[in-house]
Amino acid sequence: MTEIKRETKETNIALKLDMETKGKCNIITGIGFFDHMLESFCKHSLIDLELDCKGDTYVDFHHSVEDVGIVIGKALYKELYPLKDIERFADATIVMDEASVKCSIDLSNRPFLVYDVPIFGKIGDFDAELIEEFFRALVFNASINAHIIKERGSNKHHIAEAAFKSFAISLRRALKKNQKTGIPSTKGVL
Repeated sequence: MTEIKRETKETNIALKLDMETKGKCNIITGIGFFDHMLESFCKHSLIDLELDCKGDTYVDFHHSVEDVGIVIGKALYKELYPLKDIERFADATIVMDEASVKCSIDLSNRPFLVYDVPIFGKIGDFDAELIEEFFRALVFNASINAHIIKERGSNKHHIAEAAFKSFAISLRRALKKNQKTGIPSTKGVL
């Protein structure tokens, strides 16, 4: 289990992350839609997460969403590396009614994000473009290469949730044990 605390003038975050569990969560960010997305992430990645974020949501949700991405990413980094005996590469396509989003992951210890999920405007009171900010903060702090691509869809809630679920399932699959590979790299190190 990894514990991280992050305190800035904009947010105060306490996090506990455990990758050896069943996807339980206790999430409080003060942002209902974001809490729902993080709960989906936990459920489908099978990662336990306790998260308490007090942010300057009276300004907007940006600082809280980005800083939560940073702390989840830092916790994942501590849990992930050094990697060995895992699949390393994985992908998942998630459909939710008319929406379809694909995520491909490489646990490479080289961060990169391709985010092609063009949804804008509000989902409830949540700015849809903050989803990209969250994933960018997470993958760069976790040192993950992730490509998240919208294949189709019109309902913003469905598209956003499919993005979180496809990332979660890709991560779960990439972490699957593979005793035959050792360090999953021809370089011998990640």
